[in-house]
This record gives sequence, structure tokens and C-alpha cells, in this order.
Amino acid sequence: MRAALAALLALAAVPTAAALPVQTPQVVRTYPHDPHAFTEGLFFHNGHLYESTGLEGRSFIRKEDLATGRVLKSVQLPPDIFGEGIAPWGKELISVTWHGGLGFRWSLASFRKLGTWRYEGEGWAMTQDGRHLILSDGTPVLRFLDPKTLKVVKRLTVTADGKPLQRINELEYVKGEILANVWMTNDIVRIDPATGKVKGVIDASAIVKEVGATDPDAVLNGIAYDKAKDRLFITGKDWPKLFEIRLPEGP
Repeated sequence: MRAALAALLALAAVPTAAALPVQTPQVVRTYPHDPHAFTEGLFFHNGHLYESTGLEGRSFIRKEDLATGRVLKSVQLPPDIFGEGIAPWGKELISVTWHGGLGFRWSLASFRKLGTWRYEGEGWAMTQDGRHLILSDGTPVLRFLDPKTLKVVKRLTVTADGKPLQRINELEYVKGEILANVWMTNDIVRIDPATGKVKGVIDASAIVKEVGATDPDAVLNGIAYDKAKDRLFITGKDWPKLFEIRLPEGP
């Protein structure tokens, strides 16, 4: 499982961060977050947070109240499955799992399972840009999927200062950019979806320090954007808090 791999990796910044613009986020407000939620996917929709969690036997998809963190609706994945990213599309919620190339389609309103779908390789995270679903698999290559067929229509290699960026994890499409956690770092990168180039780095080290997690697997992971109110949220695996952040003006 991914926890075993985590012990082999040192927590480090994106190697090329020094060559890229770096922004330090300002915390606007904090909200409660389930400290036992191993966050793999996060998005905001119609006033509520939607979260997927990982680990075998602990993988859920949940609808939550932002202010209290209370779970309003949930569905558990089979106990042998490690849940990963989620994204909304129309009246559906699309999810992926870490191993086995197995994805699920759910009713966004009821969480009733509508079907399954298949993809190659691992599934790490998902978002959507209004035209495509976007899938990360831990490699530098993002896959853009046709939302109707869930087939790959485009692949995009992400580079930071000219070098392929590994361990791209949770995704969120925000104002024409793809924001992405880089697993086992305190960084969120800003990706140009036209070129794949990283435009800048959001350094969340101060927020990670504030959380004070001692488990090496309790890393920064989870980005959600409330387009209606222009609010950006971040959290991490097994974190007790979710943070609303504001970014300084920059390129």
C-alpha cells in the first residue's frame, strides 16, 4: 500500500521550485475535518464538500457540511479497494481507485452506483475543466477523458522548469489552471493546461507545520474550489482541519 512507500521517501519541495515563482498562501479561515479521513479526492459543489478517502477498509465517498465537517451522506467502497480521486460531471460523480484500473460512476444526488469503467495503470486523482475529466496517475502525464465514454482523448506531460514532474496527485481546476498536490511535498503546483508547464508553486509549508502531523503519511492532499464565492480550500490526509486560503497576486 502507499503507506509503505511513504516511509521510503523524504519530504521535499518540488526540486525545481527555486526556478519558479513561489506563492505563500494566507489562511482566511479554518474548518473542522475528520482526522481519520485519509483524503484522496476533494471538490466543492452546490454549497457542500465532497470527499473521497483511501486505505483498504476505510475508503468512502462522502458529502459533508463545510462549517461543521459533519457527514451528510456517504457510501463505502468494497473493503479490498483503495479509493482515490473523484470529480463531478452533470448528475454523476466519477471515481477512481489506486490499483486494478477500476473506476465507478455514482449518482451525485444519492450516491447510488450507476456502473463501473476501466482505465490503464493507477488512479490517483481527478478533476474536470468543463469539457473533459482529467486523471492523474502519479506520473508526469495527465489524461483528459471524454466524460461520456471515459476514453482518453488527450495526454499532457507536466514539466517544471523543463523537467517532467513526478508524483502528481490531487487535482483541482481553478480559473483556467490545474492545481495539483505533489505527493510527499508541501507544494501545490499551478499547471498550464495548454502546455503542461508549471507556472508557479504554492508553498504550504507553514500550514503543514501548523497542523503538526507526526504520521509521515499525513501529507498535504486535497484541493477544492468554490467558484460561486471564489473560495479555495486545502487539507491533508488524516488532518483535523480544512483551510480556506487566499493566494497573493502573482503571475
